[in-house]
Amino acid sequence: MTSIVPQRRVGASGLLVSAVGLGCNNFGRPGTRTETLDGTRAVLDAALESGVTFLDTADMYGGEPGLSETLMGEALKGRRDAVVLATKFGHPGRDMGYPPSGAKASRSYVRRAVEASLTRLQTEWIDLYQLHVPDDETPIEETLDVLGDLVHEGKVRYIGHSNFAGWQLAEAHFTALMRRGVPFVSAQNEYSLLARGAEREVLPAALRFHLGFFPYFPLHNGLLTGKFTRDAAPADSRIIRQRRHIYDDAPWDALDAFRAFCDERGITMLDAAFGWLLSHPALSSVIAGATTPEQVRANAAAASAWTPTADDRRVLDEMFPAPESAA
Repeated sequence: MTSIVPQRRVGASGLLVSAVGLGCNNFGRPGTRTETLDGTRAVLDAALESGVTFLDTADMYGGEPGLSETLMGEALKGRRDAVVLATKFGHPGRDMGYPPSGAKASRSYVRRAVEASLTRLQTEWIDLYQLHVPDDETPIEETLDVLGDLVHEGKVRYIGHSNFAGWQLAEAHFTALMRRGVPFVSAQNEYSLLARGAEREVLPAALRFHLGFFPYFPLHNGLLTGKFTRDAAPADSRIIRQRRHIYDDAPWDALDAFRAFCDERGITMLDAAFGWLLSHPALSSVIAGATTPEQVRANAAAASAWTPTADDRRVLDEMFPAPESAA
């Protein structure tokens, strides 16, 4: 059954995205069902059938650099116009094979990165091109200039950033404004009931400067899905295989209270986690990864399953306190 996922505007821009997006970091990841083209295609098919049309990847994702984009390019043949395609560049944690090796947001690097992504994705344009992490070696003026050039050339439609601090978001906004350049329209940072640090500066800045906000890790590596308890966890889950400390250090008293909160309202923990996020005025789309069609369908259904009341939000604030500076 097809789920109708609402569309939302990204900040003050003309870009519309599905309220639930698909994080594509698992495509090409060893040990997952989406390691292969068939697995990737199955998840993308389910996403489009469910109304999840906002796809977010990065040039570094995959068992080898660029593999996520390559698999997506193959799987999306003949239906490029059906999706809003976002990718990222400039993460220092992986060598993409094109210089310079240090400055990941320089004019030279961005030019090489975008051409490589366009080739792998088999597309003539990228809907949202995002700087993956801030680059201390490149002035923001240079980065904005080259990204603006890409917009004017039609290779990129909108630009965004990821992992910026509040002051960096403000600096980039005023730099584009003073230079009459192309501004960033979106910010992407970690945000969930269990990781509310973005409320200190990033979310207020996004609202003030009219950027759309995309939370990554919205389910905190699966802890907010309801599949984990203090006594049991899926053995094949990524958190158990690669990030066991997150499970071991989880705030189980709060998570147990959250489960009871959801049971009382007849909703799932997934529904509540998504509903809470989407009730924030800055939120444009909740980006959630998936390795099976079933996960995609559940995420799509959660887009409109539940909206918290003011009382609900107060209860959740007591379970998962906001940062002191944001209270």
